[in-house]
Amino acid sequence: MSDLTYTLEELNALSKEDAAFAFTNCCTASRWVAGMVEARPFDTIDQCHLAAKTIWDTMEEADFLEAFEGHPKIGDVTSLRKKYAHTKKLASGEQSSVSEANERTIAALAQGNTDYENKFGFIFIVCATGKSAAQMNDLLQARLPNERDTELQNAAQQQALITAIRINKLIRPQAIKGLTPR
Repeated sequence: MSDLTYTLEELNALSKEDAAFAFTNCCTASRWVAGMVEARPFDTIDQCHLAAKTIWDTMEEADFLEAFEGHPKIGDVTSLRKKYAHTKKLASGEQSSVSEANERTIAALAQGNTDYENKFGFIFIVCATGKSAAQMNDLLQARLPNERDTELQNAAQQQALITAIRINKLIRPQAIKGLTPR
């Protein structure tokens, strides 16, 4: 996600190119981005979210896969250690077996990501906000037995959740009509 944020008025006033750049930070499916650019102007953040959902609901497999490709792959141990570094800090005073368990969990998640991509042909997509490495691994393992069509839909639903969170980050809270910053 870019550090750029906008009020709704600023987002509505962006050139098509700049708006496309802004929306690409929320979801990299080019048809979704084009739809969002054309759906402007938005009077409220709710209208923006409704447009995002309505447009996403028209997407097809190729669009989903394009969106998934916009995510970093969390399939290597170095990336996973970096992503979950806060876990190690929180557990620093506990027994060493906790650290070993964390390493095992990270290694299992890395292997699970590889297995998932080999089976389905795309990376594991989950709305990871607030989830630990162990929770992510549990979710991955629970979804691994799925059929590809089922998993494509699961991943697409997770992508929609991720996109909604990113839209909330894209639009500054003071842009919401009726609210004033305190």
